[in-house]
Amino acid sequence: MFRPRVIPVLLLKNRGLVKSAKFKNHRYIGDPINAVKIFNDLKADELAFLDISASKEKRIISPEFVKNVGEEANMPFSVGGGISTVQHIRDIIACGAEKVIIGSQAVRTPEFISEAADTFGSSTITVCIDVNKTIWGKEKVFIQNGKQSTIYHPVEFALLMEKMGAGELIVQSVLHDGMMEGYHLDLVRQIASEVNIPVVALGGAGSMNDFKAAVQLSHASAIAAGSLFVYHGARKGILINYPGKESLKQLFE
Repeated sequence: MFRPRVIPVLLLKNRGLVKSAKFKNHRYIGDPINAVKIFNDLKADELAFLDISASKEKRIISPEFVKNVGEEANMPFSVGGGISTVQHIRDIIACGAEKVIIGSQAVRTPEFISEAADTFGSSTITVCIDVNKTIWGKEKVFIQNGKQSTIYHPVEFALLMEKMGAGELIVQSVLHDGMMEGYHLDLVRQIASEVNIPVVALGGAGSMNDFKAAVQLSHASAIAAGSLFVYHGARKGILINYPGKESLKQLFE
């Protein structure tokens, strides 16, 4: 039985934990280190942190913050935000992160992914592919927190990142982010069927059935979510949560 990794993705802004909807309307959720402690207790498979202000502010995710997470986390974790040099990666890994997540810089300089993979190994390098629709309705890869369109079609870019040496891809639909109405299954399936590296589905999960759909219908290698792990109930009360091991085992039987 294949039991995929289930990964909470936590967004950072001004050192706080926030949650977005379609990459907008950021709502403060709480203290990120406290969230790590709760996910420890709930025995999460893995965590991912994305500093959504870092690129705009021309900095990287705080190494001090990464070190603090590393001192608390009992599970592997990855981080992203403004990473654009080999030294950035070296600093982050030294602070305890298992992997780095690279977005905008992968688009601007695809060769950077090759350099990073050659230096640290492909298993350390994850590329996050944010997909949105242009004003003409075509799906393209976007950067700068979903604000800037690029020339790349998602599948084209995924293949390029695999060629450059990325060890994993996170595929995220901007329009599905925070909606809790299901993943963009067609998008995930298009990419997963073309590449030979793990594809993580992100954006839109509203229930555990969405996890199952992403794996069985779109062939995602792992599943990630934000809102589902920080909200509870129709009114979206804040409650850090994570499914039990037995529930996940039964889901994927």
